[in-house]
Amino acid sequence: MARTVNTLKFARALIATNLKASMALRGAFVMQALFMAFNNFTFFVFWWVLMRRTPSLRGWQLADIQVLFGVVAAGYGLTVTLAGGVRYLGQVIEDGALDTLLTQPKPVLLHALGLRLQPSGFGDMLSGLLFIGWSGLVSWRAAPAVGLAVVAGALVCASCGIETAARQLWELLLTFSLYPEPLFGGALRLALFTVLPAGFVGYLPARVVREPSIQNMSVLAIGAVVYLAAAAQLFDAGLRRYTSGSRFSTFG
Repeated sequence: MARTVNTLKFARALIATNLKASMALRGAFVMQALFMAFNNFTFFVFWWVLMRRTPSLRGWQLADIQVLFGVVAAGYGLTVTLAGGVRYLGQVIEDGALDTLLTQPKPVLLHALGLRLQPSGFGDMLSGLLFIGWSGLVSWRAAPAVGLAVVAGALVCASCGIETAARQLWELLLTFSLYPEPLFGGALRLALFTVLPAGFVGYLPARVVREPSIQNMSVLAIGAVVYLAAAAQLFDAGLRRYTSGSRFSTFG
């Protein structure tokens, strides 16, 4: 119990320290957040134009895609805000920067994930919530379902980043997450709910927001926990085989 409390205190201290450092340059912080929100809306214009010409895409309408975009953007934003180090985990390991973390009496994975905070993540979360509200499919009563969808999607997103430790595969996950679920079938659909869990980052969270049910929420929550546990186990297994990297550095 004491160990869990200490870990939570350490996580809170990491978040507070990163937020304080990021807010030191408030102008840059706000600009990055706003630019990311604008970038997301600009990217969505493609779907807006397409759906004006084709109102229904295998049963999906513009509002459904708005919810999908919203939960993915908000989940991704939450990930890079609280665990921004996941984007650089592979580089940290390759460069040997992990050596410094191994000498400290703190959870290595938690420390590695919490090394960075991405200000742009706030823009992702803001735009994501605006997309969900703008869809017209969600009322304030669905706030708990939206919260679950965003948090679970963020956990799976972070877990996949830990497991792959390669930004290219992680970005591939996000790419597939942003396309409507009915476009994929057969073996590819199976892969998107297992090997590359775009289904747990975008499709199922969007379904939970649009059609909240105990079954959907339970499957999403269990999936998020399973992926997170698997990622932690895989990282620990790799850590036991880890040998010192090529560069030694310190983190303030």
